[in-house]
Formats: sequence, structure tokens, C-alpha cells
Amino acid sequence: MSSSVLVPLLLTLKVALCATAIACALGVASGYALAYMRWRGRDTVDALLILPLVLPPTVLGYYLLVAFGRKSAFGNWLEQTLDVHLVFTWQGAAVAAAIVAFPLVFKASRAAFEAVDPTLEKAGRALGYDNWTVFARVTLPLAWRGIVAGAMLAFARAMGEFGATLMVAGNIPGRTQTLSIAIYEAVSAGDDAQAAMLVIIVSVVCVALLLAANVLTQRGHMRVVPI
Repeated sequence: MSSSVLVPLLLTLKVALCATAIACALGVASGYALAYMRWRGRDTVDALLILPLVLPPTVLGYYLLVAFGRKSAFGNWLEQTLDVHLVFTWQGAAVAAAIVAFPLVFKASRAAFEAVDPTLEKAGRALGYDNWTVFARVTLPLAWRGIVAGAMLAFARAMGEFGATLMVAGNIPGRTQTLSIAIYEAVSAGDDAQAAMLVIIVSVVCVALLLAANVLTQRGHMRVVPI
């Protein structure tokens, strides 16, 4: 495999893994909160959390570019206080991909938690378990299939992300050029063979992840993606 294929492939895997980790941490926590907690405006929060799924990636990328740029208060604070630079870096691409993939983990986690039989959790509390123990020993073991399925979908989405990552991280070969961006550049340059090889790699990985996610959701008797 040539370096023109291997380098963007490895970078894409790194970005997708980091994005999935971020999306899972935020998505599982948010899914649990909305599944079990009741408060005014919960439906509004749910709509806002799903927003990255329906916004055009370039629009989302623009928002992130404005938020993380040096001219914004948050972007300036990141650079001055934490020495974190997100614009035109692979870390910025990972954050952008994580935000795009977040709704998939969030919806899957919420559906998984809501599918847990509450009587089992009540039984755990009746045995003297505290809330954390009930979550770790009852809720999570019953909901893990949906959460993992959501994580797989998020990884596939992060691998294929183009617009938001391009807006935030740019197209720097070897630094921020992911597979999707490399495909676009190959097509623009008329290199059909290179584009075809990259497309096949992305397609095989994404199809495998989708099949695995379907197997998990079928075994768990639940549907995690609202289509």
C-alpha cells in the first residue's frame, strides 16, 4: 500500500477513534440523563443535541471554526491557558468529527437505557445497592449492546466526515488530510485509480461496522437509529 493511501488511512483511523471516544463519553452521559431524569425543557434539549445530525456539515464546521478560532473568547482561552490549538490540526478534525457523530451515540444510548426494565433496577436498590452500583451492575450490562452499536455507527460516521473537518482542520497532506478529503482531492486531480482505492477502503470498513451494529441491535431487540 502506497504512502498516499496509508498516511490518510492511518490519520483517519486516529481521528475516528478519538472522535468516537469523545462522542461516547458525552453521548452515554447525555443519553442516561435524558432517559432517567425529568425536567422542564427536556424535549428542547433533546432537539438541540440531535441538531448536528441534521445541520449541513459545512454549517456546523463554520460554527466550530468561529468557536475555536483565535478571535473567539473560547479559542483564545484554549490557546493562552491550555496551549491547545484546534484549527488546522488533526485534533480539531477529531473534535469536529466527534460533534457530528455525537447524536448517533446519544440516541442509541438513550434508547438502550429506556429499554431497560425498571423493575430490575428497583430490585437492585431493594438489595441495598446505591445508584452507581445499580448502574454498573444492572443498567449498563443490559444496555451495552445499544451503546456499542451506537459507538460503531459513530466510528463509521467519523471516518466518513468531510465538511466539518475540512472547515476546521483544512486539507494539509500528512497532517489533516483524512480519507474523505483525500478522495475529493484525487477526484479533483483526475486520479481515478487513487480515488477508487480510497473509496473501496472506506466502503468496506463502513459496511462491516453497519453489519456489526445491526447484529447487536437485533440481538438486543431494539432499533438505535431513528430513520
